[in-house]
Amino acid sequence: MYKTTLKIEGMMCGMCEAHIADTIRNTVPGAQKVTASRAKGEASFLSEVPAEEGALQAAIAATGYTCLGVSAVPYEKKGWFWRK
Repeated sequence: MYKTTLKIEGMMCGMCEAHIADTIRNTVPGAQKVTASRAKGEASFLSEVPAEEGALQAAIAATGYTCLGVSAVPYEKKGWFWRK
């Protein structure tokens, strides 16, 4: 799994967050746990393979927002796991 974080400029309200989240879901097949925060100025999601940065930036730009950067890092679920 990979966690991708996008720095986004221009989100002002809850509808902006929803618009960005929908754009990510439509651009990245299989995107999971998609979130957007106007307060942080970022959006993030999980995916099985790294997302194509160019496609994400183009999709965000097409909605009228500005994507300032994209970063993807390997992600491991954290929590309590029982081992035998």
